[in-house]
Amino acid sequence: MSSIPNKFWIYVIELKGDVADVPKFRRVNPDMNPALPCFYVGSTALTPEGRFATHKTDKRSAVLSRDYGVCLRPDLYSGIRPRKSRAKAEEREKRLAEDLRAKGHGVWQK
Repeated sequence: MSSIPNKFWIYVIELKGDVADVPKFRRVNPDMNPALPCFYVGSTALTPEGRFATHKTDKRSAVLSRDYGVCLRPDLYSGIRPRKSRAKAEEREKRLAEDLRAKGHGVWQK
């Protein structure tokens, strides 16, 4: 899992549907449509594939991504260019999460 200096990728993980039963997830997604998939949106200095592997194997990873993560959804982020700073990546990450929520998806993003 290598990182590339000064490149920060946005990535999206599809979550299992029963993540909607987790109280903290429900609290931040009161208007989610239960018929739509739920997502974890993040940014990373690793490749999205490397970060997903870390989410699934590292006990320190966020519980929602580790326990409910199903697969990466490059169809939702592949058109987003890497950012040159973590701050810019986090801004774009937040915007993507807000866009997905506006469409009715449940989204976890920090």
